[in-house]
Amino acid sequence: MQDRAPLMTPVLIVGCVIILVSFAIRASFGVFQIPIADEFGWLRSEFSLAIAIQNLAWGIGQPLFGALAEKIGDRKAIILGALTYAAGLVASSFAITPEAHQAWNWLIGFGVAGTGFGVILAVVGRAASDENRSMALAITTAAGSGGQVVGAPLAEWLLTFLPWQQVFGVFAFLILGVLLLLPFMRAPVRASKQEIEESLGQILVKAFRDPSYTLIFLGFFSCGYQLAFITAHFPALVTEMCGPIAPGGMLDSIGISTTSALGAVAISLIGLANIAGTLLAGWAGKHWPKKYLLAGIYTGRTVIAALFFMFPITPLSVLVFSVAMGSLWLATVPLTSGLVAYIYGLRYMGTLYGIVFLSHQLGSFLGVWLGGRMYDITGDYTLVWWVGVGVGAFSAIVHLPIRERPLAAPAPA
Repeated sequence: MQDRAPLMTPVLIVGCVIILVSFAIRASFGVFQIPIADEFGWLRSEFSLAIAIQNLAWGIGQPLFGALAEKIGDRKAIILGALTYAAGLVASSFAITPEAHQAWNWLIGFGVAGTGFGVILAVVGRAASDENRSMALAITTAAGSGGQVVGAPLAEWLLTFLPWQQVFGVFAFLILGVLLLLPFMRAPVRASKQEIEESLGQILVKAFRDPSYTLIFLGFFSCGYQLAFITAHFPALVTEMCGPIAPGGMLDSIGISTTSALGAVAISLIGLANIAGTLLAGWAGKHWPKKYLLAGIYTGRTVIAALFFMFPITPLSVLVFSVAMGSLWLATVPLTSGLVAYIYGLRYMGTLYGIVFLSHQLGSFLGVWLGGRMYDITGDYTLVWWVGVGVGAFSAIVHLPIRERPLAAPAPA
């Protein structure tokens, strides 16, 4: 009897470390919003536009890095991504105008693309066996949540004794450090003969003609909107809209005495809850149709977000919301990437998922930018929050008609 393929492999472990570091840095930017804006007297929308540009560049760069990895090799693409990421962080640390900060965030966004889901999930997906693929993708995604757990609190802690410019330098050093692990990242190409023989152009034409691919693309939009808005604005939202923390209470006794600290902890708590949520999604994706699981996740997000703003925002409601939303946070990623791999094959998964991820990042751009813009106009985040509730409901609906089955091969000439 043939031995079962192991789940934990060097490719999976290294992929998790790269994703963890990359996402720890990316998830921390909301913590810098108030310190940077206050230092230079920027409007909230100016800093928000910089983060929105970062998310847009990430989305544009994702299919490019996916195609590049398939052309020159995964590890070379990751090296280029890490160098770009570090360069963007260092350059941003010298920016003293919002225009300069926004310009350098293009580099940061492309760096995230080269060290993020599109490239890493494709490598892990190809290296995993059919039996383990859903869970391997979930574990890698959960590592991104692990980065979110440590990223915001790490930035908040570093800011207590370093200026934000030096914190950016520390983060640049960390992302370059992951390159030392790349020699262990060798992924075999697990693809059928037909997938290997098909060109990228052929599989793209097949995908673009398939209505299910369009629905997957549209459905991923709200995920980006909600995640990026919360990552960039939730610490500030909690700081300004949450009721006071009771002196001597439970939170105060563990060192969370301000709403600013609570906002950073909320981002960490979202990431912590999502580790379990994402692993559960990976397990469920192996047993039930992924499109129904995705529809259920988006429905859950919609209900949770609506209830949070229908009641007064208190420290307790912030914690409850963080755990509830966190359990669904990145649970969409292994299911969406797994859906793309299942329907369209593994050979060009990086490019195909990268294009779908562009929709996610278009939503991210809108969520971050609109959050800052509407804050400057209305003075709070209420209106933009309810827009997020609406797009979440839209995504729940559009996943239902997806035809979840491998795309039929073209008839031989």
